[in-house]
Parts: sequence; structure tokens; C-alpha cells
Amino acid sequence: MPLTPTQNPPRAGTTGAALVLGSDALRSDDVADFARRPEGREIRLDPAAGARMAAAQRVKDKLVASGQPVYGVTTGFGDSCGRHIGPAKAATLQRNLISGHLAGSGDPAPADVTRATMLIRANCLARGYSGVRVALVELLADCLREDILPLIPERGSVGASGDLVPLAYLADMLTGNGRVLHRGEPRSAAAALRRAGLTPVELAPKEGLALINGTSFMSGYAVAAVRAARELAVVADLCTALTAEAVRASSGPFEPFLHTQKPHPGQRASAARIRRLLAGSKLTVEHQERVGANPRLDGAGYQMLRTGLQDRYSVRCAPHVTGVLNDTLDWVTDWLDTEINSTNDNPLFDPVAGEVHHGGNFYGGHVGQAMDALKLAVASLGDLLDRQVALVVDEKSNQGLTANLVRPTDDTDADAGIHHGFKAAQIACSSLAAEALKNSAPATAFSRSTESHNQDKVSMASIAARDARRTVELVENIAAIALAALCQAVDLRGRDRMAPATRAARDLVRTVVPFVDRDRRLDTDLAGLVGLIRSGRLTAPLAAPDAEAADGLPAQQGRSHVR
Repeated sequence: MPLTPTQNPPRAGTTGAALVLGSDALRSDDVADFARRPEGREIRLDPAAGARMAAAQRVKDKLVASGQPVYGVTTGFGDSCGRHIGPAKAATLQRNLISGHLAGSGDPAPADVTRATMLIRANCLARGYSGVRVALVELLADCLREDILPLIPERGSVGASGDLVPLAYLADMLTGNGRVLHRGEPRSAAAALRRAGLTPVELAPKEGLALINGTSFMSGYAVAAVRAARELAVVADLCTALTAEAVRASSGPFEPFLHTQKPHPGQRASAARIRRLLAGSKLTVEHQERVGANPRLDGAGYQMLRTGLQDRYSVRCAPHVTGVLNDTLDWVTDWLDTEINSTNDNPLFDPVAGEVHHGGNFYGGHVGQAMDALKLAVASLGDLLDRQVALVVDEKSNQGLTANLVRPTDDTDADAGIHHGFKAAQIACSSLAAEALKNSAPATAFSRSTESHNQDKVSMASIAARDARRTVELVENIAAIALAALCQAVDLRGRDRMAPATRAARDLVRTVVPFVDRDRRLDTDLAGLVGLIRSGRLTAPLAAPDAEAADGLPAQQGRSHVR
């Protein structure tokens, strides 16, 4: 189906802004939204990009016809680039490239990652410097509309030259080969394309290489990880507010004065959100209340305070932990927006000068560095939430709540002493936190020389991005345990004394996880709570201006994606 605006008008039921390929306007949030909920989104090609694609294709065809060797078009690949072939063999070379790279392993990538990969690859090729036909991008877009998704093994990429092995499965689908999911049903690619009324493509010279020699698979994992991590940052602020109420902590550590003295934008945003969540709470205390609860020395040389003046770091330093994630998300998003609007294969064709350029834009260094940083910040957030759970379940630190948050009993209660509440859940939470922290080791540090030492320095960015996505999933499960335990704690403390905002969030959690009044299995409830986190329903009401606006203070330089 042609992608030009006149030939592809908005369809009935289209919602949201059109996804315009090749315009350099695609954003990681756009991709993540589409990957999660693709229904009703128009995909079209920017007219100027279509003109560039045609011009670059003409440059490529002219160079091939001249007999000039062009890497990957009339030569072998990688270390085999010294083997020059005639134009008559160029198409066969592309088909063999795809077949030879079907060497992946592991489970198929999740459907949202695959959709993101396809959209990003279409956008990168549509920019008009890769020497491919408009029809190739059209078929990619048509497969997205019909929800025909290749089954891409998650392992096999070293992140340079791009994602050769994973993207070969995408190219294989476009040629009518391999296995796919068609609207969630497994089929052969040929059958799925036939059902959708689509014709497989015959790869022209360079097109197989252009499809696989890029960073779109790693970027697909990356945009999914970023979107989910942004949700987790908001959930973490909610958990901190609930923890503060559960242990009757001071609201002082979230006051603007402190954070203007260390004005990292993400830290200020986190503190401001926690403060808004706690507005009207009768469970937290002001710092002066704690001071006033202790008698003056009145000449004595020493006394023990009745009430401590400061809370534990898992409450007091929470904005500093979540703030790191907030600020990491800002620059990571900038890098990803650049990556998904780049031409990242090799060689590239200049449609103006009529020249071919050989380089290394397929190197995934920026994605790898971004994902290694993101997974570390997310793992640290998971560790924070685990510490908050440990704080509220332990009767030595939870300020008078029951041990393990069990229902209060007395000696006459038949249930006294036989229930253990959130004891096992806290153990599971610590296990998840340990695994998330283990995953935070940098994948980009493990470059391996490969492919006859032609690819002698590689990014490992796909591994870093996959690690980031999995770290996010681990922390989503930590957050589910934390929310369940913290809502149990505030119920024991007194729901009627909660702040309106935290009480509303607690009520939503309670639609998924009932109060735990006796020992019972929690795994199904917690899975439902993970689904609630991923849906965005929990965080949507917590959206608010950034810290600067909330504090009424001058804005800091730079931007913030914090909601």
C-alpha cells in the first residue's frame, strides 16, 4: 500500500497523530505508544523523504551499472569485501545474506519490541540515504498495520555491524519466508502475507544489507525499557509517600529548601511529587513536631531523645535515588530520539552529490551506553523499594505496626501466632532486587573481536538493551510487592488519616489486591498488580508539573521528561 499522503488518507477510526516516516520527527515515546497499542495509528511517508529515497536509489543503480565496486552491493560482506561480483549476481547476494544470518537463539522478542523494531527500521530507511526502494518501506508499514510480526530470536547480535542476526528474521519475513505472528496467531510468513493481500518483496541490490545492518533491534528494546522505567519512577515516588505514612515519617526531607540547595532537576521533581502526594496527610509529621516531642536539656549534660529526629535513608534519600533515574531518562531519551531518526547502515548514498560513503553508523555505542546507565539506575530504584518493604515488615523498625504486617490479634484470638503476613513476599522482593543489581553490570564492557577481526570492536548494545528491559521487568515485580505491603501497612495505620492522593492510589491497588487478613497465596494478586503498573492507570492521576513549576522557582537549564 503506497505511503504518500494523497494515496493513503487517514483511515476511519484513526486515533492519535500520524507516524510520519523519514521526517526526523519520530520520538521514542511515539514508538513505545505504538508498540503497546498499535490500533488506529496512521503510518505515512514524508514526501521529501520519498523523493530522497528515489534519488539515492538512482545513485546506487548508476554506480552498480558502472562496474564500480560498492561494498555489500557488488562485493562480499565484512572481511569478504575484497570479492567483487558482477551486477547480475547482486540480487542473489542479498538473498544469501539473509539466509546465512538466520543464526539466532533464545526466546522470540516480545511483540511490543518487535513492533518497535519494525517501525524504527522503516523510519531509518525512509530517511532516504540507504539506497532502498519506497516499496520496501511500504511493505514494512503494511505488515505493521496488519500486525504481522516476525519471530525474532532475542540472542545473536554483538551490536555492530548493527543487529545483523536479529534483523535477518525481519528481512526473511518480508521475502515471504520464516514464521510470524499474525494478529497473535502463529503462521508462516507466506500465509500471513497472502491473508493480508500483501506481496513478498524481491530484494534489490543493497536492500538485504540495508535491512539488517542497523541498530533498530537494540533500539526497539531500548524504547520499551525507557517507557516502562518512566512509569516506575512515578510508582517509586508513590511508594515513598506510602512508606512515609506507614512509618509516620517526617515530611521535612521533601521540602523545597533542601532540594534547591542541590538542584538536580530529577531530584527536585521527585521531591515535589512526594510532597504533593503527602499533602493533607495526618500520618506524616513535621520536623518541629519531632523536636517538640523531646524535652530540653535544661542544664543536663546528656539525655536520650524520646523521638529520633531523622528517618532512615530509604525514606529521607528517596528523591536522590529516584532523581538519578529521572535525570538518566532525560538524556537517554535524547540519545534514543537521535538514534531512531538516524541512517545507521552502510554504505550510504548521497543523493545530491551522487556519491557513496562507507562508514560505521551501524555501531550501537550510544544505545549501549544509554542502556547500561538506565539499567543501573532502575536496579538502584528496585533496591530502594526493597529496603522500604524491609522497613515496614520489621517490627523493630515499622514504628509500632505488627510484625510482617499481619492482622492484629490478641491472646484470645484463634489466629494468634499462626500467620506470617508479608514475610515470604519480602524474601521474594530481596531476591528480585539482588537479580536486578546483578544485571546492572555493563554489557558494553564485553566487546569481542569477531568476523575474522573485521568487527574487532563491537558495542554489545543489544545485550545492554535486553538487560535493561529485563531489569525493568524485575523492578516492576518489586514495585508490585512494595505497593501491596505498603497498602497493607497504611491500612493498619489508619486509612482515614492518609493524604487524599495516597488514599486514592491505595483504593486502586485494593481493586487488585485485597487486604491480607490471613496467610494465602499472593502470586496471582501480585501479577495483577504488575499489570496495573504496566497499564499506566496507577500513575496517570499522579501526573503533575515538574519540580520547578511546583516549587514556584526558576526553571533549571535543560528539559525534563518527568511527569
